[in-house]
Amino acid sequence: MISMPFVAVDHVQLAMPKGEEQAARRFYQDLLGMKELTKPPELAQRSGCWFESGNVQIHLGVEEDFRSAKKAHPALRCSNYAELTSRLRQAGIEIIPDNALPKTTRCFIHDCFGNRIELIES
Repeated sequence: MISMPFVAVDHVQLAMPKGEEQAARRFYQDLLGMKELTKPPELAQRSGCWFESGNVQIHLGVEEDFRSAKKAHPALRCSNYAELTSRLRQAGIEIIPDNALPKTTRCFIHDCFGNRIELIES
C-alpha cells in the first residue's frame, strides 16, 4: 500500500448554470482577483470557466439541472483576508463570519450562483 497517495489538490470543481460565464468572470476574476485560465480545446466545448490564483484552481462546470452547493465548499486561504473581505462587502457580497475554530479567522460567502465558499485568513 502507498503510504501517502496524494500530495495536493489539483482543483475544485463547482457547478454553474448554462450560459452564465460572464457572471462567473465578474465574481471570480473581478471580485476575487483570480485569473481566468484557457480551457483545453477538447474541454472548451463543454462551456464553463476555469480560474486560478497561485496554486489554487477553481473549475466551474455547467450543470443542466443546476443546484448550488449549500454545504460542500472549497476553503481558500487568503493572503490579505481583511482587504478581500472589505472589497467583497463593498460589492454587496454577504460576509458570514464563523468563530467555531479557535485561533482561526474565517468566513463564508456565496458566489454569484449560490455556491458556498470559505475564506480563511492566512
